[in-house]
Amino acid sequence: MGIGSLMRKGNTSSGIAALGNTVLAVLKFIAAAFSGSGTMFASAMHSLADAINQGFVYFGSALAEMRPSKRFPTGFGRLVNIFCMIAVIVVSIMAYETILKGWKLLQHPEQATDFWLNVVVLLAAVIIDGFILFKAMKEILEEARVEKKGNVFIQAFKNVGKASPATRLVFYEDLVATSGAILAIIGITLAQFFGILAVDGVITILIGLLMVGVAFRVGYDNMIGLIGVAAPVEIEQKTANTILQDEDTVDIHHLRIIQEGRSYHVDGVIELRKGLSLAEADDIKFRVKNRLLEESEISDVTLGIIEDDNRTTWRPESGLT
Repeated sequence: MGIGSLMRKGNTSSGIAALGNTVLAVLKFIAAAFSGSGTMFASAMHSLADAINQGFVYFGSALAEMRPSKRFPTGFGRLVNIFCMIAVIVVSIMAYETILKGWKLLQHPEQATDFWLNVVVLLAAVIIDGFILFKAMKEILEEARVEKKGNVFIQAFKNVGKASPATRLVFYEDLVATSGAILAIIGITLAQFFGILAVDGVITILIGLLMVGVAFRVGYDNMIGLIGVAAPVEIEQKTANTILQDEDTVDIHHLRIIQEGRSYHVDGVIELRKGLSLAEADDIKFRVKNRLLEESEISDVTLGIIEDDNRTTWRPESGLT
């Protein structure tokens, strides 16, 4: 698979977010340089961190789509988790610099200039980051296979854990970015019209703390992803239903599904009806395996077969007993 083909398979949300935040970072740094606003500087640092992170994650999500090799037989799904962890380091460094800037502004408040330049740039940030956030929310629902009805924002929050690591990172970062831009507008408005200069430092520190929160959240998600995390219950139930739909499959003796990146590896032992020849049982195993592989989210299936042991092991309401 060529580089171009891999890049086209990269996470769409992170690719768009990287481009959008690069433009925003440049605009915000220019505005911060002209106005001397610490709040604008914090917002610019946040956009720069987001651009770097999401660029890393885009390339990581693309490389994670490489086909399994002889040396790496289970594929490269966890590469995206590694790239997300690099992104966490970048966010943490930027958060430290932002909090440090805010602390200095608290000790030595400064009057910012070019109020309307700051407002225009921050409004552009709200629009662009808001669009990226909405795109990430829609992608969460697509990856979680959730019907799009009702409030998209609430649905995205409920199902974000079922999305790929790259989409989760974009969602968290742009949620904070949009909130940070709104806070920045409030901060420069209070400083401009009410003379409360200390609010510049307070909001700068607050944006930095929000970045720390993103770093911890994304870091935790990807740490467990690197260790190897079980698939959501919904995926497990869906997989079990596909297996049990086969007329010759009586029960599931063992089922383990591990999430790697945006795909799942299925490892299980199924019980077949009694009286089958070895050849017939083998054909059934491959038939079930092929049905599972037809699901776009499942990338690898390993199935064992045994004869029905006259005990029900799989219970739909609670999984394996």
